[in-house]
Amino acid sequence: MTTPLATPPSPPIAERRQHAVTQHGVTRQDPYHWLRAENWQEVMQAPEHLPGDIRAYIEAENAYFAAAFETPQAALTEAIYREIRGRIKEDDSGVASPDGPFAYNSRMLEGQQYPLIVRTAREGGPETVLLDCNIEAGDGYFGFGGAEHSPDHTLLAWAADRQGSEYYDIHIRDLATGKDTGETITDTADGGTWAADGRSLYYTEFDDSHRPFRVRRHVLGTAQGDDEIVFEEADPGFFVGVGETLSRKFITIDVHDHQTSEVWLIAGDGAPLLVSARLTDREYDVEERGGVLYMLTNADGAEDFKVVTAPADAPDAANWTDLVPHTPGVLILDIIVLSNHMARLERVEGLPRIVVRDLRDGREWTVKFDEEAYSLGMSAGYEFDTATIRMTYSSPTTPNRTYDLDLETGARTLLKEQEVPSGHDPADYVTRRIFAEAADGERVPVTLLYRRDTPIDGTAPALLYGYGAYGVSLPAAFSVSALSLADRGFVYATAHVRGGMEKGYGWYKAGRREHKANSFSDFTAAAEKLIQDGYAAPGRIVAEGGSAGGMLMGAIANSRPELWAGILALVPFVDVLNTMSDETLPLTPPEWPEWGNPLLSADDFARIAAYAPYEQVAAQNYPPIFALAGLTDPRVTYWEPAKWVAKLRASKTDGNPLYLKTHMGAGHQGASGRFDRLKETALSYAFALSVVGLA
Repeated sequence: MTTPLATPPSPPIAERRQHAVTQHGVTRQDPYHWLRAENWQEVMQAPEHLPGDIRAYIEAENAYFAAAFETPQAALTEAIYREIRGRIKEDDSGVASPDGPFAYNSRMLEGQQYPLIVRTAREGGPETVLLDCNIEAGDGYFGFGGAEHSPDHTLLAWAADRQGSEYYDIHIRDLATGKDTGETITDTADGGTWAADGRSLYYTEFDDSHRPFRVRRHVLGTAQGDDEIVFEEADPGFFVGVGETLSRKFITIDVHDHQTSEVWLIAGDGAPLLVSARLTDREYDVEERGGVLYMLTNADGAEDFKVVTAPADAPDAANWTDLVPHTPGVLILDIIVLSNHMARLERVEGLPRIVVRDLRDGREWTVKFDEEAYSLGMSAGYEFDTATIRMTYSSPTTPNRTYDLDLETGARTLLKEQEVPSGHDPADYVTRRIFAEAADGERVPVTLLYRRDTPIDGTAPALLYGYGAYGVSLPAAFSVSALSLADRGFVYATAHVRGGMEKGYGWYKAGRREHKANSFSDFTAAAEKLIQDGYAAPGRIVAEGGSAGGMLMGAIANSRPELWAGILALVPFVDVLNTMSDETLPLTPPEWPEWGNPLLSADDFARIAAYAPYEQVAAQNYPPIFALAGLTDPRVTYWEPAKWVAKLRASKTDGNPLYLKTHMGAGHQGASGRFDRLKETALSYAFALSVVGLA
């Protein structure tokens, strides 16, 4: 196969245009500011309106990437894609969830990109296809926003985004005829939540900065323009979401940023009732049982969260009573409240477990597993009056298993085990959990996957994946894609750096705002540990991260360029200082609690400027870099990777490959179809193989 490191065509050079920015007495130059389209809101919904000079540059980068890498490595990319696809059971079905007289499910057909939404009568009988997303998708982008049946099972509200910009249209389908009624709710921020009467829907709307800020109620058969405003949030730093309690007694309106939340409840078609007014850095979620609210919260200094109760008719925090007290080091991630039981998902020493509590007598018992590293999740179905929850388990070597867990008896019923059609023997692979010592002495967990016959003698290449933001924890889960690297001799490693919550809420706090640099140094410590313990060869580690993990990639490219064989930066959040300084952009005010506010704080400005990847690009050698972007991405706008790559090209002192590929009709999640997403993964892995000499 042809190597991409052979003489490629000349890369495009972006024009430099004068643009000075002064903040807190500091003036800096931003010569690629022009790549930010002034009409970006319009471009999100109509990509064809991208200004011509910007389009010309982005398309030139795409053409360069195609000529220098994509075409020469097409055979390798296709081979990896076929491998990954061969591990997927294409005609696969989910596990049905019962609700009253029916059981609902989703199913994939062989060769098709999108799911079918189906149901059967609970007592058995033929399956009915409620929605075939493959038909609805056509040939363009199709972001499926979910489908929810009405409480009386006669209607289906389903949502789709046709641009990748996360604006959804909600369609109403008559399940008796199988056809849409023609009634559509346009430009929503979500797929809507049915009211208990089944005759109306609650949904959220975006403001001009793409912030979900308003809840409306749509009564079927009326014009969308007449929809009642139920709730509106004026603070630009807060998002709004709408849902319901599992008991279906209340519609919930959740108002939140990344560290603070507030919940309002709607009974029937009444006015919203505030549970407890927001307090900075206090979070809470709400479920209901028998007129009592059950809340997962960090109130009163419960850093790793606790569970409290309050009367539904007097829900203010003054009436909160501890049900499950706070235990430092035991992070409560989620709760499910049923008619007689509560299940909570916890993480202790980096590993998850499920604790079941009988709400009638307070007795508890625990579900856990014995592998060195694994992923465990739980979910509720549609029904409240049940003693069964759904549980999922996997590890890097063990395919996903789905169980019903009986909360009365503790019995686990295996409903489904992920099939790998091309074959998979877990005994051929090894899962390990090791710890890297960070610069300040903290122990950073690192999860490993490799073939049992891979030599652990300092000669293997490795891919090291990281994220480290918003408290998001990276699961030690099974991946059909990662096997393509492991089977080629890679050690596939995941660094659980600070900024996630793998080791509790304190692990998150130690990787945000003034402590953000810990995420970066943790990641490099993980790479050095791989080398030290013989899991990877020096200079043969490929780093990968996306979105906020792409910021991590930009930071470690600047600080330790010699450590990496290559860097995969997927929709990378690299222009942090400029984005956090522009309150008109999508998501900026809600992000200030995570990163800091450089508009108001000179300290925040100086700290972000010191690590922001775009600002810190220097005249130095850089490893090979592949950046992937989406033109209609409202979360990491397309110009962030475009500006970063342009500045790198003008500054770096090496001849290593630097690639930018921008999807001209997709957003933050990349391609919409399941097979098209696999092609993106295959392309990334082809890059990883090429930079370690295995292409």
